[in-house]
Amino acid sequence: MKMKKYTANTMVEVMKKVRADFGDDAVILSSNVVKSKGFLGLFQKKSVEVVAGFDEPAVKPFHSAAAHVTEPTSEIAAAKPDLDLNKEVKEMKRLLKQMQHSNRMDHYPDDLKPLLAHLERQGLDRALIDRIGNGIFTKMKTEKRDFSIAEQVDETKAILREEFRNLKFGGTAFSKKFVNVLGPTGVGKTTTIAKIAARALLERKKKIGFITTDTYRIAAIEQLRTYANLLQAPVEVAYNADDFQTAIEKLADRDLLFIDTAGRNYKEEKFVRDLQSLVDFSLEMELYLVLSVTSKEEDMKAIIDQFKTLPVEQFIFTKVDETGSIGPIFNLMKEYQMGVAYYTDGQEVPEDLEEATLDTLISLLVKGVSHA
Repeated sequence: MKMKKYTANTMVEVMKKVRADFGDDAVILSSNVVKSKGFLGLFQKKSVEVVAGFDEPAVKPFHSAAAHVTEPTSEIAAAKPDLDLNKEVKEMKRLLKQMQHSNRMDHYPDDLKPLLAHLERQGLDRALIDRIGNGIFTKMKTEKRDFSIAEQVDETKAILREEFRNLKFGGTAFSKKFVNVLGPTGVGKTTTIAKIAARALLERKKKIGFITTDTYRIAAIEQLRTYANLLQAPVEVAYNADDFQTAIEKLADRDLLFIDTAGRNYKEEKFVRDLQSLVDFSLEMELYLVLSVTSKEEDMKAIIDQFKTLPVEQFIFTKVDETGSIGPIFNLMKEYQMGVAYYTDGQEVPEDLEEATLDTLISLLVKGVSHA
């Protein structure tokens, strides 16, 4: 096989050179983006470097005139150029996809790439990563110097503070009588509501009570009763809307009533309708949507969309300790313009409940970036 290296500003220019030397039967062996050195890692020029090859046809053995020679049929002869073209198109698509992936951060200086790679591993939205990268890079060019990792992190924090400055963060003020916690199955909703209730009892000296509408699982009722007994608080079970109103009347002397709703597959609209027919959402209540950070982002979005008709005020994110990627928290805050009340990082009640602030969430996002 003959091989040759080609360099040009773009892949299109490279391919023209390859085709001129080897024709349409050339094989792309490798492709890379190379950069020239620049001042302080800035103003670098990039070019495409390709190694191409061509297989020379083997020498055909001599056949006597008597030998039978089979000519390719017209169908095969006509199909061969198309097959070659399809092969070339597929190869071009593969190379372009590979280059697109490798070039996403190619225009940033090398010193900035570890931070951006860390944010990418965290699952942060591409638009947010670009905003951070462009913001820091612009400042580096303005000041004509490289930034240390600590400076990059400080700039990242400043950019994200500005991005989310209008959202509401922090837990309940316990100013409304009802605290309602919604969420799908398996996110740790009952444990979360027990943690918040314990804070109200121990720190605010509030008289608390519980109403559970989770009548689908006996274990869920027993779990809540266990927490309620520890907190010496009454529990009422509501199987329907009338039961819900009766429970409110029985617990009228309580300062705060915590409503533990059933965990269902809330990607299905019918379960949301069932919930709306059971709980009186017109009451003066603080309403939170609990999601697990370990869930797929698209699944979380589907659940949020189903609850868009309800006056949800903030997110609560659970199982932060079980994942290394909290970027989706920021992605959801950005898309739905809704802040975070709490996040949980363990099962202990009430210890493993953190009141969310924007700064604490950003710190979790950039934690360990110096080792990226």
